[in-house]
Amino acid sequence: MAHEPIHSNHAPNPVGAYSQAIKAGPTVYLSGQIPLDPATGKLVEGSFEQQLSRVFDNLEAVTEQAGGALEHIVKLNVYLTDLANYPKVNSVMETYFETPFPARAVVQVVALPMGVPVEIDGIMVLDLTDYSY
Repeated sequence: MAHEPIHSNHAPNPVGAYSQAIKAGPTVYLSGQIPLDPATGKLVEGSFEQQLSRVFDNLEAVTEQAGGALEHIVKLNVYLTDLANYPKVNSVMETYFETPFPARAVVQVVALPMGVPVEIDGIMVLDLTDYSY
């Protein structure tokens, strides 16, 4: 199966050897996003919630470039350096997603790139209408 790299100018450029996303058939594998401002390439300053909103905005830009939307995300992996931020993740997520929410894992890690407190990656399926449940 052929796969296609996805790149959005409205999301930060990768800070390593990876693509923002890879599309394989109707499935899009979204690389981890951190709170980088795509316009400046710098970390977003402010509260955890402001940083988390930037992460979701970055994910949204990549999903749209791939021909989808946040509502097409079926799985998210959230990496936190402090699990005390778990309730904040739920609160901010509710402003970006509606039920049914994507499947999700939240994992505490020792450190993340550039010293950020959060990184999120995911899986998106572009045409959910082709599948019967």
